[in-house]
Amino acid sequence: MADDLDALLDEVERKFCRLSRQDCTDKAQAQERKRNRFREEEEAAAAGERARFSKVLTKHASEEEDLDGIIKDIIDEKSCAKNVEKQTSKLPSCASENNITVIQAHGKRCCPVYLGGSTAPYGIGTNISQRTCDQLRCIACDFRVSHYNDYHWDKSCDYLFFRNNMPEFSKLKMKMVPKKGSRAYACQCSWRSINELTDLSTDRQLRWVCSKHTE
Repeated sequence: MADDLDALLDEVERKFCRLSRQDCTDKAQAQERKRNRFREEEEAAAAGERARFSKVLTKHASEEEDLDGIIKDIIDEKSCAKNVEKQTSKLPSCASENNITVIQAHGKRCCPVYLGGSTAPYGIGTNISQRTCDQLRCIACDFRVSHYNDYHWDKSCDYLFFRNNMPEFSKLKMKMVPKKGSRAYACQCSWRSINELTDLSTDRQLRWVCSKHTE
């Protein structure tokens, strides 16, 4: 009888230990799978974040390069114009003006840059051909300058109005007053109402530049 009881206890102990070891193994494997999934999710999230950050950096670098290129072109052209002026100062005035005009036209950029009313023609502005620039860009807000003929801006216009509504004409028109011969200019941070031909360099508050003509 005692032998039978011992055998039964041994059998129970073997089964119990085997089940306990199996449970422990299953639990360990489940925990390991859970940890692996967590690591994979973390790695995927980190990879996505790196990709988004890289995209933002690439876009920002591209915008800065475009703006730097415009500024560099302006500086180079001013230096070129000064050199031409020195070289042609001893020539007759007619020959000097023609040389400067040819170089400016070849560069496809206004020099000087003119603003004007609605009757002033668009084109590449030079000392001889005083045309108003229609390729203006602001180097402060990096926004293209829009212009509207036969309108001027209402006195109630402010920075937030243009910041929130540029360049949607349907919204801007709320503060545009019809005026024959006037031209309303604006970017996202500055605005002007111009009635007659004006050299842009005389208005030191504006950060507008000619961004180069295609024709």
